[in-house]
Amino acid sequence: MTEFVSEVKTIPHDEDRVFTMLSDLSNLERIKDRLPQDKIQDFEFDSDSCSFAVAPVGKITFRIVEREPNKTIKFETTNSPVPLFLWIQLKQVAPEDTKMKMTIKADLNPFIKPMVSKPLQDALDKIAVVIASLPY
Repeated sequence: MTEFVSEVKTIPHDEDRVFTMLSDLSNLERIKDRLPQDKIQDFEFDSDSCSFAVAPVGKITFRIVEREPNKTIKFETTNSPVPLFLWIQLKQVAPEDTKMKMTIKADLNPFIKPMVSKPLQDALDKIAVVIASLPY
């Protein structure tokens, strides 16, 4: 497994509020208009999963597989050319100050690893920025 880790981001809210929003994917309705339409199409979601199409990869679905209240939300892909696992980790360091880190683990074979490593890291970093700036 190849691991990609975002920078630690600061979210100016308590971890309970952040966890509550992020652990229910139906809350993505709030940010639908922020998604780059030229890169992501067919965005669909419910409380436990979200799916979208990314050119040239195709449709990808992430499903929440574990919620550890106020600490971790774990996702896995259910249809993806490369199996991916995503973790969102939260840690409150002060009132109204929660730190967030995201990790992706991907089962990359040696042939595609050089081609997808940079785009995966870039995507993870951009997603972390968007999540940190959400209106909680």
